[in-house]
Amino acid sequence: MSDSTPPDSSHPEPPAPPAPPERIAQLLAKEARSLSMHHEDALSHSLSPFRVGSVGYLNAVPLTRGLENDVIFATPAQLAGMLQRHELDAALVSASEVLLHDRYDVLDGISVSSLGEVKSVFLAHRGPIESVRRIHCDPASLTSVNLLRVLLAERGLTPEFQPLESYDHQTLPDHTLLIGDPAIDFLRSPHDRQIWDLGQAWHEMTRLPFVYAVWALRRGIDFQRLGILLRSAKAFGLETLDTIIRTRRDYDEAFRRDYLGWHIHYHLGADEKAGLKRFADLLEKHGLGPVYPTSFV
Repeated sequence: MSDSTPPDSSHPEPPAPPAPPERIAQLLAKEARSLSMHHEDALSHSLSPFRVGSVGYLNAVPLTRGLENDVIFATPAQLAGMLQRHELDAALVSASEVLLHDRYDVLDGISVSSLGEVKSVFLAHRGPIESVRRIHCDPASLTSVNLLRVLLAERGLTPEFQPLESYDHQTLPDHTLLIGDPAIDFLRSPHDRQIWDLGQAWHEMTRLPFVYAVWALRRGIDFQRLGILLRSAKAFGLETLDTIIRTRRDYDEAFRRDYLGWHIHYHLGADEKAGLKRFADLLEKHGLGPVYPTSFV
């Protein structure tokens, strides 16, 4: 006969007390970090054999989330040249590049756009806009220059355009077009200029979004896998946008939250396509074409 007494099944062990909310939050955060790292690892180093370029501006960061190590970063104008020379297969380029050259397809569903004030594309000027005779332009983006040309032409203004030679805030000409991070740098620094935000001016004129950049895909190559990767990177970037806002070092967190969470958006839907079509029509109207139909894939 055994000395051991079997447990009394009629009196089961009491269940363990539930974990406190703080512990549950920690576990959920750990799981989210793990999933994020797994997703990022799956995306990284996966662009080969495609050669892909993007801009280094803050507003494009969410679109290459997890792919940064494989992406070539340059200005929009440099990326356009690399595409034209077949040095890249795809690039995040100014919208004008795909409207004025019949050689690209546009990846559907993704853009860098604004609906109203954009904060990073503007004319910094002294005196009334109607008195402008000469404008110095950041040469990095043809779309911003053409947008300014269209907005002024709709007011009956056709000033002379010249390239900007220096970003030095102390020597900027009286009428200067600035874009991207240099524009944000100027906006946040002490200055005596009036700011004409081109995103806001476009929306006031058309009531439509303005599309600044799209993924241009060089024709003749099978982009099915690349399209999946770029759409996944955008989805990942938007899923982790709060992390991007909290952890980036560009400017301060309040500005990043306002800029990336409000002024910029990343979809390319019916309204954005209508804005792109309106821009194309105005380019032709004011002799800035020829403009080619946009092919979305």
